[in-house]
Parts: sequence; structure tokens; C-alpha cells
Amino acid sequence: MQERQALDAKASSIMFGLCILWGLQQIVVKLAAEDISPLMQMALRSGLSALLVFPLIKLAQGQSLWSRQYWFSGALVAGLFATEFCLLAEALRFTTASHTVVLLYTAPIFVALGLHWKLPAERLTWKQWSGIALAFLGIVTTFLGGERESSLQNLSHVILGDLLALCAGIFWASTTLAVRLTNLSEAPATQTLFYQLFGGFICLLPMAFVLGQSEIRWSMLTISSLLFHAVMISFVSYLTWFWLLKKYLASRLGVFSFLTPLFGILFGVVILNEPLERAFIIGTSMVMLGVLIVSLSGRAKQPSR
Repeated sequence: MQERQALDAKASSIMFGLCILWGLQQIVVKLAAEDISPLMQMALRSGLSALLVFPLIKLAQGQSLWSRQYWFSGALVAGLFATEFCLLAEALRFTTASHTVVLLYTAPIFVALGLHWKLPAERLTWKQWSGIALAFLGIVTTFLGGERESSLQNLSHVILGDLLALCAGIFWASTTLAVRLTNLSEAPATQTLFYQLFGGFICLLPMAFVLGQSEIRWSMLTISSLLFHAVMISFVSYLTWFWLLKKYLASRLGVFSFLTPLFGILFGVVILNEPLERAFIIGTSMVMLGVLIVSLSGRAKQPSR
């Protein structure tokens, strides 16, 4: 097994760039929402990305992408992935991109809880429990401290969007757990990514038509958004992330990923002119600190290799 390296300047620069891209995701979706619904964007980007990933899949001799051994696990991660992005798309219709990106990135908390329940080797320490408590207190602060000057109807929409974004984070964590706890944990990363993208496309596209969100007004913004998400996010950034995980220490890379919500908030304020409420800032700080405690404490338990 190849020994993982500590982060060097090259890896740090790449991770910094990835966090900027990931922080832009929800902002670009929101920008193009008037021309193409978030749900339709999620569906089309998944399909385009699946086409790009497919030629890169390399399976062991005698194995097939559609082998019966992967039917259950492949369908499971596809369904969870599609549900996550459906919730995410709906969240962006009701709440700000800043709220969405922060609540989506609560996923590591739910991954830690799931692994604690399923795997004895992943039992949470008291430090991790304190981090989880702090993160959930931050979520409560974010929800209860909404915009007091907003109308009751607008406030209810924001709360609904925040709840949908939080549920999207839960389903993101569920997808991670499904990959970790099924035979996909031994499959090539491109194979797992293809199942998610292809499943997302075949589930989300009909849903966009059923919910009346299939209309597309083709513009430069529409095309740019689809290309940005299909090529830069779902293809280039994910494959780059998998390459980094194979070469560098995951614990060091994970710390960098906490920059993503910060970039999401920054871009939301600068590009979309989204407001920043005091309660949201306080709640976000608590959530990110809690997630950081859980992640770093979990890595500290593992012996270095």
C-alpha cells in the first residue's frame, strides 16, 4: 500500500483552489435560477458529468459495471445522492446560498454519528461528543435567530429552506456511510462516482418535469452554469480530490475542506448581495468549530502509518 504524504505546497494550493470551486457551487446555481431551475441544473449536470466519468472507469478483469454484486449498493448510493441534490435544489429556492452551504457542510457530524452506531472502531470520544453538541447548538442558533425584520411569510420560507439544506447534509452523510459500509468501499472511485451521477440524472430529470421545473431559457448564464458544474465540479474537482486522497494524508486534506463554507458565505455576500445576520454568524462559527473538533479528534485516534 502506498504511504500517504504530508501536505506540501502543491497539495495545499490545489486544496485551496478546490475549496474556492466548492464554495462557488450554490452561488452559481442561485445566479442561474431565473433561467433554469436549480433542480434542472442538478439533473443535467449529473448526466453530463456521468458521460465524462464513464470512459475513465477501470474495473478488474472479469468484473462488469452492471454486475449483480453492485446492484444494491449502486442503487442505494444513487438514490441517496439524488435525494440530497433534490433537497439542495429546493433549499436554494427558499433560503440564501450562504445558509445552504453552511448547513450542507454539517454532513461530517452525521457521518461520525453513523459510524459510531455501526462500527465499534469508530466510537466517538468525549471530545467528539462535545463537538457534536456545539455544532447542534450552532444549528439551533442559526434557526432561532432568523431575520427579525422580515415578514412572517419570508421568515417561514427561509426556515423551510434551511431545514431542506440540513436534510441535504444528512443525505450527503448517508451517501458517505453507504459507500463506506458496502462493497463500494473496495470499488474504484470512478465507478462509485458514476453510480451517483448516473443515478442522480435518471432520478432528478423526471422529477423536474413532475414538479413543473423543467423550463429552460438558454442563455450564456445557463450554459456557463451547466459547464461549470458538470466539468469543473462533478468531473475535475471530484477526480482531483480522489487523487489527493490517494497521495496525501486525509486528515490534513480534511482540515482544508472547512474553508468551503467560508468561501460560500463570502461569495454569497459579494456576488449575490446576501445579508449576514448576527445569529447566522454566531451559529455558523459554532457549527464549524464543532465539525472541526469532531473531525480532528477522530483523526487523532488513528495511529499514523
